[in-house]
Amino acid sequence: MSYTVTVVFGVDREYEFSLHDSDVAALTKDQARSWLAREFEELECTPSNPMGKVLVLDMILNVAKYGGEGRFEQGTEWAKKFAAVTAAALDRPAIRVDVAAFVVG
Repeated sequence: MSYTVTVVFGVDREYEFSLHDSDVAALTKDQARSWLAREFEELECTPSNPMGKVLVLDMILNVAKYGGEGRFEQGTEWAKKFAAVTAAALDRPAIRVDVAAFVVG
């Protein structure tokens, strides 16, 4: 299976990452969640819901937001890793991370 992760920061500010199965196969859901959790802490993200557990969708959205558009625009290794862990965590062929609307589709 191939994966496409699109990170959106607004109109005409979409960054698409195409991944092969081999890019994602080496990552388990737990490894993906651990990477997101580390980045969430390192980037000092603010939880969407201050009460209770941080959901994986919240981590994905906040890590993209606090990681900043520049990393995605430049196609950095960090952005590619974000795309791979997002694909591994959600296991869907097409994922749209809309930072502006704060929704994953």
